[in-house]
Amino acid sequence: MFNTKETFNTKYEIKKSVFISYLTPYTNFKPLLKQLKEEHPKATHIVWAYRTLNEFDQIVENSTDDGEPKGCAGNPTISVLRGEDILESAIITVRYFGGTKLGVGGMIRAYSSSAKEVISHSTLHKFEKKSIWEFTTPYHLVNRYEHFFKQNNINFQDREFGATEVKWKLLLTKQEIEIFDNFEKNL
Repeated sequence: MFNTKETFNTKYEIKKSVFISYLTPYTNFKPLLKQLKEEHPKATHIVWAYRTLNEFDQIVENSTDDGEPKGCAGNPTISVLRGEDILESAIITVRYFGGTKLGVGGMIRAYSSSAKEVISHSTLHKFEKKSIWEFTTPYHLVNRYEHFFKQNNINFQDREFGATEVKWKLLLTKQEIEIFDNFEKNL
């Protein structure tokens, strides 16, 4: 399985209709969708599909046709994600109608091609499940932890500054958890 860690986009054109597709990490899906709706108010349709894992490690999929005929936009997009074995990612396609109707088969091919195009121009990574890791540190160790995170390319999800300590929240792979355990043992 694979995922993306950054957002990529491509433009695909057929019979004067323009399809602008974005492949993005699932965590960025909602903010990007909102941004694209604001940036493209005259777009005919904004179609999306995603695949993610829930707390029970089950694959959750969802898509929308956004007014296109049922099953000819979101389903082909999600089929491409399935076919490429991509998880924790979403594809959003902005369509501008070019004046020529594509028909149901033509739209299925267009949305599939646009999704394949953005994937082919993206950097995919081997998917590694991450777990939430929460802990606290006294203030005098904050600089050491920040340095460790920077050296190991670990981004913290959240941190709260209390009266006497800092509460951290991380998303870590199994390998990162082992590295983190070693770091804490050697403090």
